Amino acid sequence: MSTRTFRITVRGAFEDLTDAQRAALLADAAEHDVLRAAFTPGGSLTYDIAARPAFTFRFSATGEEEEDILEATEQAEEAAKAWLTERGYGFKRLRTTAEDLSRAPLGKRRRRTARTSGT
Repeated sequence: MSTRTFRITVRGAFEDLTDAQRAALLADAAEHDVLRAAFTPGGSLTYDIAARPAFTFRFSATGEEEEDILEATEQAEEAAKAWLTERGYGFKRLRTTAEDLSRAPLGKRRRRTARTSGT
C-alpha cells in the first residue's frame, strides 16, 4: 500500500479585529505573504489584511487509505481554529477543501514523463 498525500486548504475571514490585532497582523504581513505560501504539515498562513480581512491556511498530510483524508481535513480545520483562537482573532465563514494528490490528474509534463518511462 502506498502513502497518499493530501493538500488541505482552510479559508475564512477575520472578524471584529481590534486596532491592536490589525496592527499586529500588518506588522507580521511579510511572513504571511502569498508568495511564501506552502502546503506544510504545521500549516502555512497567508493573508493581506491591508486589502481585505480574508485568510488562507494551507496544510499537507499523509494517509494510507482514501478515507484518511476526512480525518486529515478535520485536524487541519481544528489546527486553524486553534491558531486563531490562541491569538484572540475572531473569524467567520470557514470553508475547508481537501485534495488527494494520488487522484489528481497528471499535468502535461508528468504525463510526458510517465509515457517515456513506461509507467
